[in-house]
Amino acid sequence: MFMSAEQRKKIIILMINMFIAIGSFGIIIPILPAYLASINQGGTAAGLMIAIFAGAQLIFSPIAGKWTDQFGRRKMIIYGLIGLTISMFIFYAVNSIWLLYASRVVGGVGAALLVPAIFAYVADITTFDQRAKGNSLVSAAMSLGIVVGPGIGGFLADFGLKFPFLISALVSLVAVIFSIFVLKESETKQASQTMDMANNESMVRKIALSVKMPYFIPLIITLVMSFGLMAYESVIGLYLDNQFNSTPKDIATMVTATGIVSVIVQLFVVDRIVRRFGEVSVLIIFISVAAIGFLLSLFASSYLIFFGISLIIFLSTSILRPVLNTLISKMAGNEQGFAMGMNNAYMSIGNVLGPTLAGMMYDVQITYPFILGLLLLILTLMITMAWQKKSLHAKALS
Repeated sequence: MFMSAEQRKKIIILMINMFIAIGSFGIIIPILPAYLASINQGGTAAGLMIAIFAGAQLIFSPIAGKWTDQFGRRKMIIYGLIGLTISMFIFYAVNSIWLLYASRVVGGVGAALLVPAIFAYVADITTFDQRAKGNSLVSAAMSLGIVVGPGIGGFLADFGLKFPFLISALVSLVAVIFSIFVLKESETKQASQTMDMANNESMVRKIALSVKMPYFIPLIITLVMSFGLMAYESVIGLYLDNQFNSTPKDIATMVTATGIVSVIVQLFVVDRIVRRFGEVSVLIIFISVAAIGFLLSLFASSYLIFFGISLIIFLSTSILRPVLNTLISKMAGNEQGFAMGMNNAYMSIGNVLGPTLAGMMYDVQITYPFILGLLLLILTLMITMAWQKKSLHAKALS
C-alpha cells in the first residue's frame, strides 16, 4: 500500500507538471469576465471559451489515448504542455474573439495529450491498491494549480488586463522545460490485442467500442456530471460580477478558497473514504451533496452565502473526479491509455455541451445554468444508483 521512494519521486514530478500546467491557465480565470466585457463579449463567449477548448479535447482524445500507449507517456506530456504554452501566447498576443477561440483549440489539443498521459503514467507506476492514492495526489496538484493561479491572476490584473496572460504563457513554458529535463519515461504495459484493433478505428467507432467496456457506466457518469458542473463553472465569474458586483480579486479569492479545500480533501480525505466506503458509495454520497449545493445556490442572497455554497460544491467535485478516474482505471486492466483517452473524451463531451448551453442560457436568464446543473446532477445520481443496484444483483447471482 505504501509507495516506494522511486514511486514518490515520479508522482512528485507528475504533480509539479500538473500544478504548473493548470496554474498557468488558472491565472486568467478571475480576469476573464472583465476582459470579455472589454471586448464587448458576454455569457455566450465565456461558455464558448470553455466549450471550444473541450471540443478540441474531445476530437483529439482518442488519438491521444492511442499515442499515449504507442509512443509513451513522457512524449505526450511534453507535447501537451507545448500546446498549452502556444495557446497562452496566442491569448496574450491578440484581441480578436475569433483568434481567441483559435487559441482555445490549440490549448484543447494540448490538454488532450497531457491529461490521459499523466493518469496513464500514474497507473503504470502504482499497484492496484495504490491507484486511488496516486490519482488523488495528481488531482490535488491540479487543484493547487487552480488555487495559486487565480490568486496570482487577481493580483496581476492591477498591472493591466492582458499582463496575466503573458505571465501565464511564461509559466507554462517553464513546465515544458522542466518536463524535458526531469521527466523520465514510465515502463508502460503492452495494450491488449483488442485495444490494438481499437487504436486503428475512428473516434466514433472507439466511442461505440467503449459501450462494451466494463467501465462504460462510469464513463456515462463522467459525461453527465461534467455537463452539469461545467454549466455551473463556466458562468460563475460572470454571475458574481452581475449579482454581487464582484471584482477580479473577489472572484480570485473565491476560486482560491475553493481550491484550498480541494487540495486538502484530495491529499488527506479521498484515499481514506474510498478505502472505507468504496468508489460507488462515495460517488452516490457526493453527487447528492453537489446537487444540494446547486439547489442552495439558487437562493444565495449575498457574495458570502454564495461563497459558502460554492465551497460545498467544489468540495464534492474534488472528491468525485479522482474517484471516477480511479474506478475507470481499476476496471481498465492493461488498457490504461485507451481507458484514460475515453475518460477524457466523455468528460470533454460534457465540457463542450455544458458551457455552450449554459452561456446561451445565462444570456437569457442568469439562474438557468444553475437549474440545468442541478437537473443533470440528479440524473447522474439516478444512473449511479441504478448501476450500483445492478452490480450488487450480479454479484449476488455469481
